[in-house]
Amino acid sequence: MTTTTTSAAQGRPKQAGAPSGGSEPHAVGSVGAYLLHLADNAVVLGQRNAEWCGHGPILEEDLALANMSLDLIGQARLLYQLVADIQADGSTEDSLAYFRDTEDFRNYALVELPNRVPLVGYAKGDMDYGTTIVRNFLYSALMALVWEKLQSSSNAQLAAIAAKSLKEVRYHLRHSRDWLVRLGDGTEESHDRVQAALDHLMPYTQEFWTATPMEQEAARTGLGVAPQDLRADWNAIVSSALAEATLREASTEGYVTQGKNQLHTEHLSFLLTEMQSLARAHPEAAW
Repeated sequence: MTTTTTSAAQGRPKQAGAPSGGSEPHAVGSVGAYLLHLADNAVVLGQRNAEWCGHGPILEEDLALANMSLDLIGQARLLYQLVADIQADGSTEDSLAYFRDTEDFRNYALVELPNRVPLVGYAKGDMDYGTTIVRNFLYSALMALVWEKLQSSSNAQLAAIAAKSLKEVRYHLRHSRDWLVRLGDGTEESHDRVQAALDHLMPYTQEFWTATPMEQEAARTGLGVAPQDLRADWNAIVSSALAEATLREASTEGYVTQGKNQLHTEHLSFLLTEMQSLARAHPEAAW
């Protein structure tokens, strides 16, 4: 029988023998850290968007968000497997997704936030479609630029993943931009709700431009891209869409989150509890 212990800090069960909090299941170098950053962004946002499955405002959007979630989780799978191949330490795409703890993830804080107005992690509230659309737009605008650059990565496998992912994220960007304009330039209520979502989320985008050692090393070796090199193009994409949506540009001032430095909001542990629960309850299961 598998026994469990409880992490007081995270309030969720851990399987005996699974990686303990505070250290990743296997040591990662700068290459692995950069790839995990990309993968963690995708899997966490995929999980967030999947929350709309069965709850979309209309059937078409229910299906659209479910498909985008599958795209993101597919990207994460490819990246996690690449990390496992590079590390050659016995890790797998499943162990990297399901048996790392909150403090081991390297995703942006933006993607872990709930699909609703600001609340403490354990609070419940109605999901807000405007929040989802704004977050998807801000993130997709960045990743369209990132994947385009990574097609020239010095790692041939990452370049191939980038080429596939670019096609997907361009659709994600088009979808979220269309809805941003539709809601922003729609009714008074839809405009105000999307503006509130933008005001709430925009400060989190400052994390995009604070280069970490793993990103600096990835850019130096040709594996990755320096995030600050993308800022002007991202600003242009965002400003153009906001103008068409009749939305005002939101302030970005405030604390700069550090999710990619493994410092997260309280929301990530609640998300991972749900995402990882089945794998941790049955660690030897196979389908």
